[in-house]
Order: sequence, then structure tokens, then C-alpha cells
Amino acid sequence: MESARIVGALARYTGDFALAEDVAQEALAEALVGWATSGPPQDPVGWLLTVGRRRAIDAFRRRAGRDERYALLARDLDETAPGADLLFDADDIEDDVLALIFTACHPVLSREARIALTLKVVGGLTTDEIARAFIVPVPTVQARITRAKKTIAAAHVPFEIPSGPDRRERLDSVLSVIYLIFTEGSSATAGEAWMRTDLAYEAVRLARVLARLEREPEVHGLLALLELTAARFPARTAPDGSPVLLEDQDRRRWDRSAIRRGRAALATAVAADRGLGPYGLQASIAECHAVAPSVAGTDWPRIVLLYEALSQVAPSPIVALNRAVAVAMADGPAAGLVEAEAVERGGALAGSHLLPGVRGELLSRLGRTAEAADEYRRAADLCANAAERSVLLGKAAALTPDRSHPFLTFSRRHPASRGRK
Repeated sequence: MESARIVGALARYTGDFALAEDVAQEALAEALVGWATSGPPQDPVGWLLTVGRRRAIDAFRRRAGRDERYALLARDLDETAPGADLLFDADDIEDDVLALIFTACHPVLSREARIALTLKVVGGLTTDEIARAFIVPVPTVQARITRAKKTIAAAHVPFEIPSGPDRRERLDSVLSVIYLIFTEGSSATAGEAWMRTDLAYEAVRLARVLARLEREPEVHGLLALLELTAARFPARTAPDGSPVLLEDQDRRRWDRSAIRRGRAALATAVAADRGLGPYGLQASIAECHAVAPSVAGTDWPRIVLLYEALSQVAPSPIVALNRAVAVAMADGPAAGLVEAEAVERGGALAGSHLLPGVRGELLSRLGRTAEAADEYRRAADLCANAAERSVLLGKAAALTPDRSHPFLTFSRRHPASRGRK
């Protein structure tokens, strides 16, 4: 849970991204051995930071002997001196994770490498999870991460939150990283849990920090999207952790303060009068859900229009699939099925469970229950998340010739519109 902050603090301390990650791992390995016998210390994070710092000193000794940098670090090793651990004070390292993201998003790296590296180091995602997020093979992600670390070291990329033109140059990648971390947290791609709220709330925190630093409308659009989507978290799971679909959620449990924050951030993005970008448009969709009294009372025609705008600004098969969902809710399942089949012909989602899940919902509403059950089972076979798989299999099992289910499954890569929330 604290790995990103630990790596961030050590990266600021050493000025070496790769070394920071290495010594953080060494500190963790030492903790696994020592804590098993003596128990965890009163301040586990402080302990790991201190051990990591000592391992950094050892590394510099091995690299360059008693040079100027080693001498500076060694002077700070006296932990009994007043203020010796100021560098690692929790209040002083709050922005270290954001600095870590900006460092990993340096333009010396490709966009794909920036996002993959930051998701690994900051978000704590496995290479399998990142591969699913990118819809690319695992070896491709592994190669990107390895090359990215070597490139950062070779280019001597400084550990910092840049300012001026440098910050703007990296902003798109930073926004993408925060968004993908949140998406993985709000709907886990794999494992037993329906959500990974620790990841999602960390992304919200990072978006808030970034919004304090940057006036760009899309920053506030992203913050709005994350706040409005996270507002539904309290109602998305039952006490036993099982998923609760949108139609069954108690909307009184939605976080009204998060909805107010999200709408305020969206108003800030709109007030810039520069037109909404992809995150702002998705936030507008999330706002439609947030203010609706029910699924039936949602402004689906407006959502269709917003998806049409999003498809012009940021076209993708997921956006097209989400638009098919909105069309189905606004104009009926037959119209939605036409849109979904157009996405299927494109072939981009051939290995994803999202498309058969949507087709299953639409076919069920049309009364084609046998076909719908087959689609649900096909989606379950492709789904790596246990909780989501159980929902799909449950829908397949529940289908009978005279029973049709409300259309509630939305594609998971755009949290603003995921009906399963």
C-alpha cells in the first residue's frame, strides 16, 4: 500500500529512479526476514525508509567510494540528530508519488513506456494487469518497463515535479496514468475482488494534488470524472463483498460530498470555455448518472450525444461499445445491438469479455434467451475477475424463455458509464 510513497521518497533522496526501486525492494526483503521473528516496528514505513536510505548509501559506496554525494548522505545517517528524518516526514513526502509519475512520464520515453512504467512502480499493478489494460501481450509490457528504466538512468532524468512548458509537455501522459490506475481500482481486471479501492482512491488523491498545481481544464475534467465515479463506490458491493449492479444500488449510499466535488471540478473545466476534452466529456456522462433518480430516470439521450462527441475527440472501440449501451437505453435493445455488432465487425475487442457481455444483455432484452446465455458464458470464459465472472455466470444460469434482464452491464474501460457500478 505504501510502496509508491517509499519509492518516491527514496528517489527524491537519491536522485536515482532505478536505485530507489532497488533499495526499496532490499528494505522489504530485510523486513520479511526481521519482522517474522521480532514483529513489525511501531512505524513500519519509517523503518523501511531508513533501511532503504542505508542501502542507498551502501550502493553509492560501492559505485564511487567516498565521493561528495556519499559524504552528504552519510552526514544524514545520524537518526538521533534533530530533524535528521525531516526528509521522510509524512507531511513532506505527500507529493513524492506525483513527482514519481512526472519522472516516469519524461518525454525521453515513448507514451506507452511512460504509462506502463508508472503503473508498475506507482500503481503497483502487475505486468499481467498492465497488459490487460493495454490489451497487449505480457512480454511487450515487460520489455517496455525494462527499456524505460534503462532509458531514464541513461538520460539522467531528474526526480521532480517540473514547471512551465516541461510540465505541460508531460501532462497528457500523467493524466493517462492517473486515469488507468483509477480504472484498475474501480473495476479490477483480475483476482477475487470486485474493486481495488486502495488504487482508486490513490488515483483520486493524485488528481486532487495535480488540480492544485495545474489550471488546465482537462486536469479538472479528470478530477471530476474520478470524484463522480468514486461517489458510487459505497453502494457497489454488498456486505459480503458481492457486486451490486446499478439498478439494485441504494442511491442514498452514494457519497454526496464526492458528487459535489466532482460537479464543482467539472464546472471549473467548463468555465475555461475551451471545449471539453475526453475526461471532461466522460465526467459529463458521470454527472448524468450522479444526478439521476434511477436507471429509468437517467437522461440517456444526452448520454448518447456525449458519447458521440467523445467518439470524435477520442475514438476507440470501447467508446463505440459504450455508445451502443447508451443507444440501447435510449432507443431500445434492437438499436443497441446494431451498434454492438458494428463494434464486433471491427475485431478490436475479439479477446475481451466486454463485447459478449453487452451482447448477452441486449439479446436477453430482445427475448433471445438461448443466444444471450451463450454470450454470457462466452464472456465469463474471457473474464479474469472472479466477482465479475460470477455475475456473468449467474445471468446465464438465470435466463429462461420468459425472463429478460434489465440492461445493466457497461464496458469497464470508461468508468463514467459503467452501469455495473
